[in-house]
Formats: sequence, structure tokens, C-alpha cells
Amino acid sequence: MSTSVPEQPRAVSVDFVGDDLVVALADGRSVHVPLAWFPRLEAANRADLREWRLVGKGVGIHWPKLDEDLSVSGLLAPEAASRRSNG
Repeated sequence: MSTSVPEQPRAVSVDFVGDDLVVALADGRSVHVPLAWFPRLEAANRADLREWRLVGKGVGIHWPKLDEDLSVSGLLAPEAASRRSNG
């Protein structure tokens, strides 16, 4: 019997459109989430938002100046991200 581990979603780029964080994934999907879910990102200026880097071959995104880290899998579970911002 063989088992396989599902491939983790991976980011390839990050952008900001209006009040949304937009993450392009390696599989062709794009994830749009409100910056309001992430208070550090929402409060940051655009120059600091543009200074991100992918970590773990794209499984996470890091903003060094903002001390903020997001996982791509977390962005795909909006109910979990919403709970984080609300309490």
C-alpha cells in the first residue's frame, strides 16, 4: 500500500489591489483576501507591503519590515483567518 501526501499550495507572487491582498498560486489560482484580516498589513504603507518574500518554496509569505508571516494554506481557509482577526 502506498500513501501520498497532498501537494501544499504554493505562492508565486503577491500583489495588492485596492484593499485586498492577492496571491497568485503555482497551480494557476489567485487568492483575494481583505487586508482587514491582517491588521499589520492593513496598517502598513505600500512601500513596506511591497517588501515581501516567499518562504518554504512558496508555502508562506514573509514581510521582514512588518514582522508578518502568512501561510498560503491559511489564506485558503478564510473561516480560520476571519476567526484570527475577530478574537
